[in-house]
Amino acid sequence: MQFFETYALYQIAKGAESYAQFVKHARLATTILNLYEMYYVLCKENQESLADKLFERLLPYCIDVLPEDIKPAAQFRLKHAKLGFSYIDALGYTISLRSGLQFLTGDDAFKNFDQVTFIK
Repeated sequence: MQFFETYALYQIAKGAESYAQFVKHARLATTILNLYEMYYVLCKENQESLADKLFERLLPYCIDVLPEDIKPAAQFRLKHAKLGFSYIDALGYTISLRSGLQFLTGDDAFKNFDQVTFIK
């Protein structure tokens, strides 16, 4: 199972070939916050119908954000402030670590971190 962060969800929504293998074979997890971010970006691009469809389809794959995820996420974001991680990026990554999941992303800032599957 892999944690799909917003970049990965967006690439899948756009039909990126490099992510096709993950759509077919991966068991996925994400958070409601990643869905929120994906939904926003797609709506901003006038893709509300696609955003609605994907939101409903991916909602069952959301895992909980726990109170104990907040402090490590904030500490991770502070430690790596120069890399420009968003709150949602930091939270998703720390949740993937807690859950023992590979973090699927194409965000260059995550390229050399543990438990990251980097696909551009």
